[in-house]
Amino acid sequence: MGAQISARAAVSRLLRRTGFNAPGQAVDAAVTSGFAATVDRVLAAPPSTGTQPPSFAALTAPGKGDKAARQTYAKQLKAQTEQLVLWWLDRMVAADQPWVEKRTLLWHGHWATSVKKVKSPAAMVAQNQTERQLGGADFGAFAKQMVRDPALMIWLDASGNTAKAPNENLARELMELFTLGVGHYSENDVRQAAQALTGWRVDRKAAIMTATFAAQRHASGPQTILGTTADFTDQTLVDLLVSRPDSAPYLATRMWGWLVAPTPPSASSLARITSAYGPKRDLTAMFRAIFSDPAFLDADSVIVKQPIDYAVGMFRDLKLRPSTVDKKLQSGLLRGLAGLGQVPFDPPNVGGWPTGGAWLTTSAAQARIKLAESLAKAADLKALSAQSVSQRPAYVAAMLGVDAWTARTQGVLSSAASDPAELLTLALAAPEYIVSR
Repeated sequence: MGAQISARAAVSRLLRRTGFNAPGQAVDAAVTSGFAATVDRVLAAPPSTGTQPPSFAALTAPGKGDKAARQTYAKQLKAQTEQLVLWWLDRMVAADQPWVEKRTLLWHGHWATSVKKVKSPAAMVAQNQTERQLGGADFGAFAKQMVRDPALMIWLDASGNTAKAPNENLARELMELFTLGVGHYSENDVRQAAQALTGWRVDRKAAIMTATFAAQRHASGPQTILGTTADFTDQTLVDLLVSRPDSAPYLATRMWGWLVAPTPPSASSLARITSAYGPKRDLTAMFRAIFSDPAFLDADSVIVKQPIDYAVGMFRDLKLRPSTVDKKLQSGLLRGLAGLGQVPFDPPNVGGWPTGGAWLTTSAAQARIKLAESLAKAADLKALSAQSVSQRPAYVAAMLGVDAWTARTQGVLSSAASDPAELLTLALAAPEYIVSR
């Protein structure tokens, strides 16, 4: 383990990792309170009450022969999807207690589901609310709810899963990605678990999609899964999976990669985190153990911000709101996130988005600069412009919660300091802002 960071850097990192930015006043208050008290405050914060989710009219895809109706449907679905994405981005930006939204974003990456296949923004909102409400509680109860989530069921072809034609997708991903990890189950376990999940369907034509069970379509047991023989239901299957000894370490390691470092936790760190998670599968206790682990304060713990994290942080630092900027900037935000490769509700596959250096490509750098430039033009630069040219790089660092610029970045920013918008654009695209230290 490397050197530990300072007390101020510690609370700054905590606020950034549990939210999207670390403004100076918040860091000052956290330094006064202390690191442990700040962890407690962050984890105890309730969800923000504002920016309630939109209500979406149910959309039904017309038959293939009606070209005009299909064009109208496609247009309506696109409009609803953009509204959905902008709503959640705005909620993340506006949240005065951002941990719940950051945590929801992590779970969206874990239970990765795409609106492009689900084709129901209403179902995606419902899933998002489940992740928000249960993402800090008992993981077993959370997983039981998710295995019946209509959006996830459609995404993994579990709707219409019958005894005569069992579909293995949900069973496989439930083990591989959601509870156990690769290598902790067999192909026979997948086949048997698929049998346990039969009988469930989603009525896509309903105004509010719900999962319903038809006993006559369910494969009667018993099934033998991971050495246990029983007449499993979807709920008792989840009980079995989350109780396996491989489940807690897998879950803790996945969250560690998003919150601490791309390298796995040490054996001692993992033991502390899984012990806190415990038999109650307490997610908030797990997160507290992660943030309280000595490795969290290691100077070498550096995470590349995911694009959503990066974009939301920019909006928060520049005091802009996706809901109040003009349509051109809203469109630019959506295009920018698409160019960066991470749009809410549209993961590339069931494995979710990549982490770490995967975001540091040449094309991503170009998209990042373009998005930063559009936000810099929309921001209020009066206070920055009022600074002397020589002081502007330091002022921008304080604006963006950057502890210090490297000599190389300082030189680039100093050369652009006579133009506040250009200076801010370069600062937003600088390595010190792109990573979370």
